[in-house]
Amino acid sequence: MSVWNTAILFSMLLPASTASLAHAGDPPAPDATPGFNHRMPPQILTPDEVETSIGTMRFFDGMPDEATVDSVYDNLHRMRAVEAFLDFTPAASIEAIRRGMLELGVDECSKILLFGDLMDSNSLFLTGNTDTVYALGVLDVGKDGPIVVEIPPGAGPGTVNDAFFRFVIDMGAPGPDRGKGGKYLIVPESYEGEIPEGYFVARTPTMTNVLPLRGMLKDGKTDAAREMWTSGLKVYPLSRADDPPPMEFISGTGAVFNTIHANDATFYEEIDDVIQREPIDFIDPELRGNLAAIGIQKGRTFAPDERMRRVLDDAAKIGNATARALSFKSRSETASIYPGSAWFSAFDGEDYRWLIDDGNGGRNKDARTRFFYIATVNTPAMVLKLLGAGSQYALVAADSSGAYLDGSDTYSLTIPADPPAKDFWSIVVYDPQTRSMLQTGQPYPSKNSLRNTDMVPNADGSITLWFAPEAPAGHESNWIQTVPGKAWFAILRLYGPLEPWFEQTWRPGEIEKVD
Repeated sequence: MSVWNTAILFSMLLPASTASLAHAGDPPAPDATPGFNHRMPPQILTPDEVETSIGTMRFFDGMPDEATVDSVYDNLHRMRAVEAFLDFTPAASIEAIRRGMLELGVDECSKILLFGDLMDSNSLFLTGNTDTVYALGVLDVGKDGPIVVEIPPGAGPGTVNDAFFRFVIDMGAPGPDRGKGGKYLIVPESYEGEIPEGYFVARTPTMTNVLPLRGMLKDGKTDAAREMWTSGLKVYPLSRADDPPPMEFISGTGAVFNTIHANDATFYEEIDDVIQREPIDFIDPELRGNLAAIGIQKGRTFAPDERMRRVLDDAAKIGNATARALSFKSRSETASIYPGSAWFSAFDGEDYRWLIDDGNGGRNKDARTRFFYIATVNTPAMVLKLLGAGSQYALVAADSSGAYLDGSDTYSLTIPADPPAKDFWSIVVYDPQTRSMLQTGQPYPSKNSLRNTDMVPNADGSITLWFAPEAPAGHESNWIQTVPGKAWFAILRLYGPLEPWFEQTWRPGEIEKVD
């Protein structure tokens, strides 16, 4: 049907009452809005002057003046950049790990950073522990193609995460080998070659992947785990399966190096490096669009002009402040572990994909930012109820009154008798600036029920820990040192958590300030 015939048919279908409607030449109605023939809904109109949190916006009949245009574009780019800071914290963290390990010589998949005598406070590493023997690797499937990881029997929790800190596969105790050891094959999603039999296969959407493995202490010592890694761990390209390169283990214990992403405008340079290296579709168009709005796009040079640099500097400050508020003063109703308690969970929502109600509520981006601002390693094993296996975590950054923990003061924390941990429990103290171990005269700012057997229990079997710049008299064995003028926070870890933890019939005490 032609447009003309359609118009005629439409006019024939109009009700007769339309004849009474106003026509273009009619005079304005008595209650007409000035400038219109009829009364306009006020909610659709823009006044000539509007007060906002970013200043006064001025318009000529809805048309913004130049000052308003400049202001809103600065604000728009600042909004996009703040959102990029919060959304890309996981990617920036992986990039910082890659760079930090590269500085120590981890430039091939067959080179492993081994903390044979545990990680100490020299290393800037997001909430690393002093409890397990870390073996850390970087897998570049863009350079090497599919990569084989041979896990020895008896390995503790291990994981592969992609360049956005997304889960790829578990290894060791929580993995498909169930602690018996096995061969894993990490394959690029785009790989179309033959997949040999005999491997646990996982595909990754990114070129860069991190391999954090943990070996458990035996009788409080590291010897068995260190031997397990150096004699049993093999990592090599599948293309060299017939003649694997020799493994090289680089000592990490005591090493001074940084794996923490930037909190200033250089954050965006770190993200640009990631975008240029990784496949374009490793993130969705919505995330790519936020980056493109501030000049970060694959295949293009990131060269912000003076105005954009000012915007990015401001956005990084706001983004950093926001991430810190999310991390240490969360307003999430699901972050607290116990009602009225300062103890909180890093894994808010208990979903490693950060989905609310299995996706019905979308993605909890605040929870994702919060986790990766203070922690590393993403695995469903951290949120699953694995009785006697895996580990559980509780964080605390305030005392029983709700005040931040101050390194100038003295505090106590009572761990009730019979902690529900099949293997052991620990407390590690961290610096809120670096979210890494607090640097004091104690290289290991922690207490561990296996390693620190000299801790003195109370008469009822509980253990009271003390936190202060100097050891309280008579409590030297139960003391963790703090730094005057610096804040601190702590993480309680339960290795092999048991039913009382999940049922909350056992819970740690609150941190009490001692006058």
